[in-house]
Amino acid sequence: MKKKKFINPLKSKALLAMGTVLLMASCDLFSIKTEEEDPDNPIVATVGTANLYHADIDHISKEMTTSSLDSSELVGRYIQSWVKKQLMIREASKNITLNEAEINRKLLDYRYALIAYEYEKNFVEKSLDNEVTQSEIQTYYEANKENFALKEIIVRTNFIKLEKTLPQKRQLERLLNSEQEGQKEELKDFAIRYANNYFIEDSTWIKFDDIIINTPLTQNNNQVQLLRNEKLISVDDETFSYYFKILEYRLRDQVPPLEFVRDEISKIIVNKRRVEIAEKLKRDIYNDALENNEFTIYE
Repeated sequence: MKKKKFINPLKSKALLAMGTVLLMASCDLFSIKTEEEDPDNPIVATVGTANLYHADIDHISKEMTTSSLDSSELVGRYIQSWVKKQLMIREASKNITLNEAEINRKLLDYRYALIAYEYEKNFVEKSLDNEVTQSEIQTYYEANKENFALKEIIVRTNFIKLEKTLPQKRQLERLLNSEQEGQKEELKDFAIRYANNYFIEDSTWIKFDDIIINTPLTQNNNQVQLLRNEKLISVDDETFSYYFKILEYRLRDQVPPLEFVRDEISKIIVNKRRVEIAEKLKRDIYNDALENNEFTIYE
């Protein structure tokens, strides 16, 4: 049998600590009624031999002050939840044969996994660089364009909603159709003075469904044809007129412009870094242990 020398002083310490935690957790879960009751920490609920103490719920009023519910209602919900859990545990113990050793093994495995997860998460967050350059975004976009195929229509547009009875419609149409310098500021001034709602961000890409919500265009079943044929779209309902100056559009399954997916790409790049840091951490720990003969694999 081949083996590598095993030296790991941390393991025995961890096992001792975890055993202590398990013992404390089991004592908390099944507090025995025969214990002398502390007048400063009265029992608030009992199921069988399990007790819930005032100290166990004292944190609720301190930690949930921002909740819309008052503390007494939150406490009541917590107590009800605790009672239901204890009843379920009691019912389970009556109807199934529990392998205590197996349960303890699973608890220990879970706690070790939780410790490792918390350490990894803290290490990654401390090591992570959240800054993403324009060059990185551009490079990723060029290499992965097809992965960003659109699932909805997006547009660059100027949108104005105003009362149908206003006499300034011709002025608005002139401003929307104008390509002269300075007309954008005049259009903004018009929107501020007369519009009930407007969107004048012609450099911003937006989902078409988002900009036409609550307008008659939601009833149009051929939006693609409409966008292809009309640069200035106007529709009315009983009270308002809606104007959409379509500057540019992309249809479903087309590749979106970089500006539309910039934030998504930035998040992807940061997440890839997060994964790489976590993987490197695991490799480094393993290689260090291998070099120092800190584990044994039997063949």
